[in-house]
Parts: sequence; structure tokens; C-alpha cells
Amino acid sequence: MAGNSFGDAFKVTTFGESHGPALGVIVDGCPAGIPIDEAIIQRDLDRRRPGAHPADSDGTERSGRLNPAMTSRKEADACEILSGVFEGKTTGTALAILIRNTNQRSEDYGDIVRKFRPGHADFGYFSKYGIRDYRGGGRSSGRETAARVAAGAIAKAFLSTLGTSVRAWTVEAAGIACETCDESVIESNQLRACDPVAAEKMLKRIIELKGAGDSAGGIVTCRARGVPAGLGEPVFDKLDGLLAGAILSIGAVKGIEFGSGFASARMTGSQWNDPMRRGSDGKPSFESNHAGGILGGISNGAEIAFNVAIKPVASISLPQRTIDLDGNEVDIEVRGRHDVCLCPRIVPVVEAMTALVLADAVIRQRGARQ
Repeated sequence: MAGNSFGDAFKVTTFGESHGPALGVIVDGCPAGIPIDEAIIQRDLDRRRPGAHPADSDGTERSGRLNPAMTSRKEADACEILSGVFEGKTTGTALAILIRNTNQRSEDYGDIVRKFRPGHADFGYFSKYGIRDYRGGGRSSGRETAARVAAGAIAKAFLSTLGTSVRAWTVEAAGIACETCDESVIESNQLRACDPVAAEKMLKRIIELKGAGDSAGGIVTCRARGVPAGLGEPVFDKLDGLLAGAILSIGAVKGIEFGSGFASARMTGSQWNDPMRRGSDGKPSFESNHAGGILGGISNGAEIAFNVAIKPVASISLPQRTIDLDGNEVDIEVRGRHDVCLCPRIVPVVEAMTALVLADAVIRQRGARQ
């Protein structure tokens, strides 16, 4: 198996490389009749788009608003729906979406033709295939996530018809954590953080790191709301397992925790168990959510909540030690246009992968009972 497809009932297959002519995705299994057009997909692509200020996610470039955390590579990321939509609604057949690359600068990578970049997938890909696309990392590049975001927009449109929503934001970047949480400010600051004061501190630190030729990591949180109870499959397709696999498939992600996560190890059962009561609507409700909305691998109707650890950007301009194709020890300085901190751009990717898992789980659940 080549590993380029994801999902069971709601299945996506992505293709394309960072410096190839285009990226794209095929979405198979989306129910018919879902309102969708290129503008819906474009909104999320613009949130992931290189160099843009979050407040410019309408696709309009405003002078002086380039985000210091992001690469200066300018891509329109304009999507083209090639099939699967007629008169503004999905037809139930496969959707094909294309995103053309228009601003490649492959010459920036001439120095690494024979050198492996520390922190990148270069050595792993070469070990596996005996060949690698050194131009921006090829298939291992974060640019591949544009196709995922396009597919995720389709999944979000489907979930919205069921009253389910997915939202993510930055809670920590460059070692600075948010101290308050106001979701209304997420799209108005350059880090997509829930605390505007912390966001300014994050940005200041990121600018310092950029000047020093270094980079930063962070933590993104995600919340899925309106998720019905009963999603997930025993035993090996548990919902938290599927979500973990989906999120960890994002290249920069190195960890995930649900609910109280690793803090659970320091709690007692009486502290951790989420008490159940009868809600005002007559449905079961929970007084806490240490489980993150999933128990036994099946959603319990509470908000699905998890945190994601994002590693520092691997491409830094500081001198580093590495080896070349012949095994010789050499030094390397990575050139080109690169992000300093991935948090603001990875937020829509986390949302997309979450939506894809939930869409798949919803359709699978429809066959579980009468």
C-alpha cells in the first residue's frame, strides 16, 4: 500500500509535490446533495495559504501584512473543482480538486542535492525509495497539506448539515502559552491564538528567532462540537485512535493528547471520571470532560477535545552538521523561503483531518443499527 489514501466510507486520495505543477485530491463517498462550491473550499485554503495574515483569509492581499511566522512563498492556492459537483451540490460521485503550484523556486535547493537536511524526511525517503525529490521535500513537504485542507472543507460542509462543527487554534507558540481563551480573536491575530496578549508576545519571540536564523514549535488545540454519541468502531478503529492516526499523519505533529491527556496519569479515578447528569434538553450531559468526548473508543456526545504538539520548523539558516549521499560528514545551511512557526498555518490542517475522520465515522455509523 502506498499510503496516499485515507478513510473508509468517506475516502480521500491526495497527489502532487511541493515543486511539481500541481497538487490535488479525490474525495470519494461524500453523500449527494451537500451544498458546495469553490468559494467554500477556498476559504479554508486561504487560511492555510503561505505568507497571509489570518485576517486576510478572504484571499485579499494587503500590503505590509505578511505574517513573519510564515514563509514568503506566495501561492494563490486557487482551487478548481473538476468533478463531483453540479449546480452547487455534490452529486454523490467522486470529487476531484486541483490546486496549481505557481511560485516554485527550485534553484533555492541546489545546495542540498547531495546533502540530507537535519529534521527533515530527506534521509528516510532516500532510505525507503533510493531516490528523493530534494526540491522542497517533494511529497514530504508541508505543501501537501493544501490537498488535505481542500478535502476537509468538503467534510466540514457535510458535517455542518448534521450540526457538527470543528475548530482549532494556537494555545502555545515559541514557548509562550495563552493565559485566556477568547475564540472571537483567533482569526484576528497572526498566530491564530485565543489570547491576543499572548499572541503579541509569541510574535515578538518568533521575529527574534527569525532574525537569528532559527525556528519555533507550539501547541494547537482542537474542539469538535455537536458530535453525536456512538461514533467509532470497536476494537481497532476506535475514534480516538483514528483521530490520533489522522493528526499524526501531519508531518510536523509529534504528539497528541485527548481531554486531560498526560495529566490523567497524576489523577485519581474519582477526579478523572466525568459525572453524568440529565441535561436540560433531556439528553445525558457531563459535568467535566477529562475523557475528551471519547470513551471506549466511541464518542459519548460531549465535545471532542485534544491538543497537538507541533515541532519546530526544520528548515533553519543556521549552520548544521549532516552527511551527504556518500556518507561523508558535511555542514549545511538551508536556504529558501520557509516558515518560522507552523502553528497559524497548521490550524486549518488539524481541522481538516478531524473533519475527515468524523465524516467517515458518521457514514460508517449509519450501517451499525436500524
